[in-house]
Amino acid sequence: MKNSFVELHARQRALALLDNHAGRELIDPFDNMISPHLMPQGIVPESDDGIVVEKGTIGGKNVVVIAIEGSFQGGGIGEVSGAKIVAALEHVLKDNESGQEVYPVIILDTGGVRLQEANYGLLSISEIQNQIVALKKFVPVIGLVPGRVGSFGGMSITNALMSYMIGTNRARIGLNGPEVIEQEAGVQEFDSSDKDLIWNTLGTTQRQATGLIDEVVADDVDAFRNAIKSAIEERKDSKRDQRGDFYLSLLDQLDANEKLDIKSYMNLFENVKVTEHHLAEATSGTEAGTKSRGRQWFEQLTGIQNAQSDVATVLHAQADGREYIAIVPDENNRFARVRNGEVGLQEGYTVAGVVNDLIAADENQTQKTPIVIVVDVPSQAYGYKEELIGIHMALAASASAYARARQAGHSVVAFIPGDAVSGGFLAHGLQSNRLVALDDLDITIQAMSKASAARITQRTIAELEEATKHVPATAYDIENYQKLGALYNLIEGVKGYDSDEKSIAKVKAALDEAFASLENDSTLKFRYTNEIALAGGRVATNQVRSMMDEQWND
Repeated sequence: MKNSFVELHARQRALALLDNHAGRELIDPFDNMISPHLMPQGIVPESDDGIVVEKGTIGGKNVVVIAIEGSFQGGGIGEVSGAKIVAALEHVLKDNESGQEVYPVIILDTGGVRLQEANYGLLSISEIQNQIVALKKFVPVIGLVPGRVGSFGGMSITNALMSYMIGTNRARIGLNGPEVIEQEAGVQEFDSSDKDLIWNTLGTTQRQATGLIDEVVADDVDAFRNAIKSAIEERKDSKRDQRGDFYLSLLDQLDANEKLDIKSYMNLFENVKVTEHHLAEATSGTEAGTKSRGRQWFEQLTGIQNAQSDVATVLHAQADGREYIAIVPDENNRFARVRNGEVGLQEGYTVAGVVNDLIAADENQTQKTPIVIVVDVPSQAYGYKEELIGIHMALAASASAYARARQAGHSVVAFIPGDAVSGGFLAHGLQSNRLVALDDLDITIQAMSKASAARITQRTIAELEEATKHVPATAYDIENYQKLGALYNLIEGVKGYDSDEKSIAKVKAALDEAFASLENDSTLKFRYTNEIALAGGRVATNQVRSMMDEQWND
């Protein structure tokens, strides 16, 4: 196809959209800002790290086009690539705040986190999401999914946060790729060899029919440019990250024991009777069985014994003037894929509802209620129902709510006594101002299970573990995570299942200290400005930020 948008590479796509096909590229290949984490793993880096940032105009409007190159590392987001996107969006936000309208356009051709830089990828994606939420107060944030790779993983959560999404019928959108679901839940859950099933579930035709993408256009440069112009001129915003009542009503009316196919789902989707959902605070209940670390610490910090809720997997309550929120296992849950504490559809939308209610309640208050996110999430839910309905949307709702709360003045601290993995962590934890964790080697903190990561990167688990010796961001333990500079405090001498008064007091003191550090800071900047980050953990991030500062107005 002569004017095919799909067949172009990232730089060509960005330039093709701009007026006169001309723009000014920032941090271009001649700056040679490569990832420092790939060569130690025997991977050849790219001089632009797979991200192109072009300033120019579309239809006479100032735009910044950010294009992800799907042919480099599957369009995965690492430290440098993520920092380029975040730094560009920060400058777009500053320009809009000063009265100069600039419209961000993001071309998504991405598998999500770059697993060779896993925890850097998660951090970067959460920082991208934060900027998108902030920008939408000023201008629409427009996303494009052309269709070589599609939009998967944490970046599917990101596209769900955008104001307006445009794609071709060659594109696919989903949180978990079929191979990952098959690895985690079995071939009977999702057969990754069934191409028709994949396209019918994740393809943009189905996604548009259920509101997960706004517009499907022909594979043509002019079609994309015209759709962008229209979205800018009409200031389109689907607000898809704030449809919690609709999806919670849909889930109420769904028979989780019945096999769900596209026909039955469309019938349900088109006939949902929407009711408002508000989750009451957790109360004390009868003695439960084995408690997760997240449940135990929620109860120890709130003083609620055997906490119970009408949504069994989501607990929230106020104690000591703070709002505590936890996602916990429920072995009898009607959604089988969340029985071990995973973040699923109901969890994402319910948490969003709790936080949105808090934002509304405190809207006119000078002092906003602080939020403690108790993090013990082994992953997001891996399941066919979840992908068909759009689990990336549910996780986006939660991430959006936490980001909007923080930006509205609520101090948000994530306390990590248990696992913090993948999309579950993006939805429930990574939008916090501060991360506080227990120094417990039983905590897993990563982007994907070892088995799935090995399969996707075509390495053995032994090779994967060898890589962690050279790149801490690929490791799975909390002590390597601390080397990235992401943690405000690593609490020594307390383990996930400790319940003695001394341990509880130590955690409460650490939370007090974290909140005390947050006066007049509603940002995520601590993660790359603290001593550990500056000394080594986020050196490349800060180099990118400095280069973007120098080049933005040249």
